[in-house]
Amino acid sequence: MISALVYAGEEAVAHDDLAEARRAAGTTWVHVADATDEEVAAVQSAFDLHPLAIEDMRDDVRAKTEEFREYTFVLLKAISLTAGETTFEKEVETKPVGIFIGRDWVVTLGTGPPGPIQRVMDAAERGDERLLQRGPDFTACRAIEVIVDAYFDALDEIETDIEEIEEEVTVSTDSETIEKINDVRRDLLSFRKQVWPAREAVGLLARGDPKQVRPQTEKYFRDIYDHLVQIADLTETYRDLVSGARDIYLNTVSQSTNEVMKGLTVVATIFIPLTFVAGIYGMNFAGGPYNMPELGWRYGYPAAMLGMLLMGAIMLLHFRRRDYL
Repeated sequence: MISALVYAGEEAVAHDDLAEARRAAGTTWVHVADATDEEVAAVQSAFDLHPLAIEDMRDDVRAKTEEFREYTFVLLKAISLTAGETTFEKEVETKPVGIFIGRDWVVTLGTGPPGPIQRVMDAAERGDERLLQRGPDFTACRAIEVIVDAYFDALDEIETDIEEIEEEVTVSTDSETIEKINDVRRDLLSFRKQVWPAREAVGLLARGDPKQVRPQTEKYFRDIYDHLVQIADLTETYRDLVSGARDIYLNTVSQSTNEVMKGLTVVATIFIPLTFVAGIYGMNFAGGPYNMPELGWRYGYPAAMLGMLLMGAIMLLHFRRRDYL
């Protein structure tokens, strides 16, 4: 879906024809959401966009900023957490967004459904003075800002998952807990792979390297850059928290295993002398010079059982006093 606005001053006018919008006086903004090949080709032809820039969007390469002669190309990734198609509960989904900043025009191409950028365009269409009076570089800045703001929303969801894990990890040794931990670690790793290149890409704009970025707009890009630095720091902090939760879980499992082994060791230790006594009396030597007189004793069996019972009770009491049980 192609949307085109031309604005200068206090009014934004929608255009259906790309060539007409390109020639109109003022700032031209063309936004394409969920772009098809035909729509991309039409925009590429109208604004003479380089095929390599379009190819970078289609190949889903890492975020970057690249300067061409007539415009600056910025490639970012829109990030969201969605239900996974595999066994994972949530997965980081990325959609490339291409932003082309010209002298008096800006083009935003998105491969996903209409999202935050569409809301910015709706604000411009309603007459937002901040957009209508500050040129194409500020329009691109606002588009980048809403993409980056969505990173915070995704991190908030991850933070909620981490809080749930921290509550479970000290009391639960279920396999589901470690699966949740691994899912969040995987999400954070995917998130980190997108944030660091985005920070580098916006950093070039914040320094004012591209000629299409005016000095008065650099401060707004610097603010976005600061947000990306904060996001990168939060990502590392959350990775440390998840790693700590994983260590706690493994320690809890190890401690639970040790308790089980301790109980089994105590039981085995108690039965060792009982087995020894039972083995001796199981030999049944009733005759000859080395006979077992207890075999002919009327109370031999009850006495043996009582002795074994007392022996087990004494050992059990000993283990309790040593705090093994």
